Amino acid sequence: MKYTQLIALSLTSVLSTIASAQTTLITNINGYTINNDTVTRFAAIKFNDDTIEQIYQKNHRPIHCNGCIVIDGKGKTMLPGLIDAHGHVLSYGESLMQADLTPAKSEKEAVEATLTYANSNKNLTWIKGRGWNQTQWLKNTFPTAASLDKFFPNKPVWLSRVDGHAGWANTKAMALAGITKQTKAPQGGEIIRDKNGNATGVFIDNAMKLIEKNIAPLTLAEQKTILENAMNSLAAQGLTSVHDAGIDSNNLEAYLQMSGNNNMAIRINAMLYLPSPDWQQTLKYGTFSTDNDMLQFNSVKIQADGALGSRGAALIEDYSDQHGHRGLLLHTQEDFERYVKTAMKEGFQVNTHAIGDNANKIVLDNYEKNIANSKTQHLRHRVEHAQVLRLKDIPRFNALNVIASMQATHATSDKNMASDRLGEDRIKGAYAWRKLLNANAIIAAGSDFPVESPNPFFGLHASITRQDKQNLPEGGWIKEEKMTREEALQSFTIDAAYSGHQEDIIGSLSKGKKADFIIIDNDFFTMPEQDIWQIKVLETWVNGKKVYVAGSNSDQI
Repeated sequence: MKYTQLIALSLTSVLSTIASAQTTLITNINGYTINNDTVTRFAAIKFNDDTIEQIYQKNHRPIHCNGCIVIDGKGKTMLPGLIDAHGHVLSYGESLMQADLTPAKSEKEAVEATLTYANSNKNLTWIKGRGWNQTQWLKNTFPTAASLDKFFPNKPVWLSRVDGHAGWANTKAMALAGITKQTKAPQGGEIIRDKNGNATGVFIDNAMKLIEKNIAPLTLAEQKTILENAMNSLAAQGLTSVHDAGIDSNNLEAYLQMSGNNNMAIRINAMLYLPSPDWQQTLKYGTFSTDNDMLQFNSVKIQADGALGSRGAALIEDYSDQHGHRGLLLHTQEDFERYVKTAMKEGFQVNTHAIGDNANKIVLDNYEKNIANSKTQHLRHRVEHAQVLRLKDIPRFNALNVIASMQATHATSDKNMASDRLGEDRIKGAYAWRKLLNANAIIAAGSDFPVESPNPFFGLHASITRQDKQNLPEGGWIKEEKMTREEALQSFTIDAAYSGHQEDIIGSLSKGKKADFIIIDNDFFTMPEQDIWQIKVLETWVNGKKVYVAGSNSDQI
């Protein structure tokens, strides 16, 4: 089916399939929402179909609701549906079906986990996995093909690093790709080599394509199955909306078909990856949102550099722990500016991945010029990650109306290596949530799943404590950058909605907005902050429909 036909389908099918509107009243709840930067408490909520009709404060008068479905909330805590402003839904869904290497504490353990997975999936043509992180290993060195070859001499293996910016291949995979001593890394990529110039098996950023082009792409049916599973998993963790950071036109087609069939558990705000196949033609179709607001397409995703853990983040000066190396810019200046200008001209919000201080400077410089030329300051362009900033670049976010789309768990995951990579001076502008907030920047929170867990309570905990789940280090890592509970929740709700131009329909609970909310097992605002990461979701509601219930399909809490 053609792209334009799918849009027409999604814009007309929803109204024809919605049953007669039903009013629901949930009473006896410990509700919190944030409106106008202020936390508001409430005790009951009434919604008709997908739209909130009334929020009732604590000492409300008796509610008369003839013909309503009435649910006793049993005093449980209700929050607005949480929004992840930067995740990768298809990759997350795939990760649920691949070898999980995140627990591995060594190269040997990573190989063993891959072998266990392969033994349980013997019909696979390629063995794939994700999650290894050499900075968490005792040796702290990149793995090699040799360790995989012992167990996989004849079947190709491809294992993505935790950040998705490096991959680890065995010799069979490299042979299928035609990798030799003479193979050159593409622009914005690096092939790790031994002292003799031979590829060791690790490919960074754009060099990953040398291996990945040999893996058969997913069919549309496979994509829809993976996306459905992923969205159901995300709903179970309290997410009601995700900004999918980097899809192609085929992914968009899958989403459109799913939306047209009312087969999406959560909302998706899709960012088209530039460059991807047919990206210019896809932009010319323009922005849209489906009638049920389950799918929105009004933004693009560009990558300026790589990641800090694989030393692909582009720095102005050398890495503190690798003399002569400053990371990777993934595009030429000319190509990067062409992508930005084209997207802005077509009326799309531009969201650019920038980790290193050089990448962030280049992105902000480019934005400053092209926002002025295109007169698109109102589009709220974004920097994805905004991880390492020069102190003098921090005020530019507010000045340019550019949003910092950041992931709190990156800081608690990176704390053991970030100072080594950056040194004492540059770390002052890294993961700088408080400095950005003090400079009146808006922070949209997310997780970057599957790089990190999509569990938003891990991110809320990290934002507030600057600690990992073992509540280390004591007092928090660079504790002066902490957020308050109110600021953290705001970054995962109304500010994340604002970053996607959806603050009028989601992000808070008030009359006229969508009935997107979660019910949890503890009081986010009064419980000990060190325990926030352990909060469990009891129910998730999207568009006034229950899409997840913990341990039961019952309609009761």
